[in-house]
Amino acid sequence: MLKKFFKNKWVKRISYLFLFFIIVVAGFYASIYVGFWGEVPTKKELSDLKQSQATQILDKDEQLIGKFYVFDRQSVTYNDLPKPLIDALVATEDVRFYEHDGVDNQSLLRVFFKTILLSDESSGGGSTITLQLAKNSFGRKDYGSLGIVVNKIRESIVAQRMEDIYSKKDILTMYFNTVPFSDNTYGIESASLKFFNKHTKELSLPEAATLVGSLKANHSYNPRLFPERSQLRRDVVLQQMVKYGYLSEKEGSDAMQSKIELDYQYYAPNQGVAPYFRENIKKKVEKLLKDKDYLKPDGSNYNIYRDGLKIYTTLDLTMQKYAEEAMQKHMAKLQQTYEDAYGNRAPWLTNKKILESNLKKLKRYQQLQAQDLSEAQIKDSLTVKKEVELFEWNENKVVQASTIDSLQHYLKFLNSGMVALDPENGAVRAYIGGIDYRYFKYDHVSQSKRQVGSTFKPFVYTAAIENGMEPCTYFPVKEVTYTDMDDWTPKNAGGLNDPDLNYSLEKALSNSVNTIAVKVMNEVGIEKVIDLAHKMGIESEIEEVPSIALGTENLGLLELAKAYTSFVNESKPTTPLFITKIEDKNGNLIFENEPEEEEPEQVYSDYTRQVMLEFMKATINEGTATRIRNIYGLSNDIAGKTGTTQDNKDGWFVGITPKLVTVTWVGNDDQRIGFSSTGIGQGANSALPIFGEFMQELNRDEDFNSITQAKFETPDDEVLNDLDCELSKEDGFFKKLFGGEKDKKEFKKEKKKKGGIFSFLKGKKEEDDE
Repeated sequence: MLKKFFKNKWVKRISYLFLFFIIVVAGFYASIYVGFWGEVPTKKELSDLKQSQATQILDKDEQLIGKFYVFDRQSVTYNDLPKPLIDALVATEDVRFYEHDGVDNQSLLRVFFKTILLSDESSGGGSTITLQLAKNSFGRKDYGSLGIVVNKIRESIVAQRMEDIYSKKDILTMYFNTVPFSDNTYGIESASLKFFNKHTKELSLPEAATLVGSLKANHSYNPRLFPERSQLRRDVVLQQMVKYGYLSEKEGSDAMQSKIELDYQYYAPNQGVAPYFRENIKKKVEKLLKDKDYLKPDGSNYNIYRDGLKIYTTLDLTMQKYAEEAMQKHMAKLQQTYEDAYGNRAPWLTNKKILESNLKKLKRYQQLQAQDLSEAQIKDSLTVKKEVELFEWNENKVVQASTIDSLQHYLKFLNSGMVALDPENGAVRAYIGGIDYRYFKYDHVSQSKRQVGSTFKPFVYTAAIENGMEPCTYFPVKEVTYTDMDDWTPKNAGGLNDPDLNYSLEKALSNSVNTIAVKVMNEVGIEKVIDLAHKMGIESEIEEVPSIALGTENLGLLELAKAYTSFVNESKPTTPLFITKIEDKNGNLIFENEPEEEEPEQVYSDYTRQVMLEFMKATINEGTATRIRNIYGLSNDIAGKTGTTQDNKDGWFVGITPKLVTVTWVGNDDQRIGFSSTGIGQGANSALPIFGEFMQELNRDEDFNSITQAKFETPDDEVLNDLDCELSKEDGFFKKLFGGEKDKKEFKKEKKKKGGIFSFLKGKKEEDDE
């Protein structure tokens, strides 16, 4: 009978199918085990985990800025972990922790079957304490639809290897030192200090249960944001402890009678000061340490999370704090002004194209789209409201909001970038990539390129002076229509268009006159301007179009800062410097940033540099940046340039002192959203105040006297004599009568001889028409 049963063709097919399934599963597991899906840490690598040390990032005075680590040896030891804390974790997260070998096979199989066979991405589960430690230590990778299965199996292999190497006490200690808690806090010691202002060993039973309870969902059970929900979760933890015999009924009941009382400390080691700078340093060091010249003695690569390196940077920690305070103080005020000016007309509320395009960039939108949902179904899903915490300048708020609500909320925020360089050696002294790294990860110093507005004009004027144009050359301020450029008519801010008024170069640059900037570039030649800009440190490609004189080119903040260092560094641009040296945990030198063997090239003359500094001093003293003196009361030696781009999209300010070059930028991350008016968006109002507040703080600190009290060199007599002229003048009666505009044919002939700026367009030699 049994023999006949197995001869049945359907039984045979099912048996073969089951056998095939077993082979596929075994092969799939083997492919992960041997590293087909990515390298799995070996036992040797895992044995080093306990000995890992945090990599320290140090400022120029060797003050600690931050750390990179998986296991921070300065964290708590097993003896610092109170018994109620350990019992709470085991009772809640892994009741068989002391019995298994790191993997709960039943839960793992459940995840496999539900995910593969039922396509249930929410199957979750199966995580023992050791599995969670494996995930925390090595992270997860994106493997597409098989991601959760591959990662779970990979973690199970790592977990079993960990159990072979470490004792249960070691695993608990490493887990508590790496696990993430609420408010982006990592490690039990940090969480204890943040939420209760006490060390781990001092935690009471209810406090320990509260922190363990938050591990299930860091945000949802955040005791600061949701105290009632957190307390309910805490009570569940206490009930679990009673259920599994870690507490008596009375002990559990007494603990549940207490209310959560926080002593919250606004400090987070993983945030802290200079988060954008630290992230930039991490990328640079990781890239550097892949180089074969910087391997360990055994030939392997250094790991910044485990090898206890010391990274010595150029940042000045105190200066960085002043810069962040200045940015935050100004941006909070500016944001309110910005929103009030728009009112109900705000583009993040009314412009459907802006909202739609940003919506489609969201990961959640793309996930729903991948499920073949219709546009209407996706929108329905994204309009479901839930309790979320939203960033605000004064204080974050918890509200009921949908994904679309959150998107509109974050679209409204202005962002900022700032860098301060030592012009002599390029050392980065302060670095701000955005307004808050927790919510805005994009780095506007190292990643962003924006139109630079009038901050490009000094390159035009530098090229003009360098090519023989006299400082007291005058140009009419009147508008000119360039017919061979589709009737392009550059206009001046404030409607300046007096047909009889002429400005000197100093007056034109210090007051940022657009019409004259274009005329100056036309006179010197666009190719010469672009060539000099590149020599000064602009690495981005610059399109040969006349509008670059007004700053329509997209450039990076760092390259702009580099170019401006030449004005106070003997006409030599200085490359930004971030890292001075790297040592291993024993103090052995791994890398040192050595000075260049060849002296940097002087890209323009001392005469030109001195003239340009005088022009930009005038910008501060009587030009577009007089707020430096009038509002912020800064009496320091300062030169500078403001910048405002088309439709008030970007505001810029470059502040130059003899010992520090600072560039600030303000704008919306979505370049389609500008300021509602020039009054609010102009660089003097949007970006300059950050520099003003920053310099005020430096002035108050005597430690920075060498910077704040530094003086510009006295210009040569030749420069002073060549600048000794009226800043503006009007055409007299006889000049109007006899020296008026050339007629078109005569003008075209003269410009052809000089090689006007429009001759290059579309490969044709076209004529200029003014």
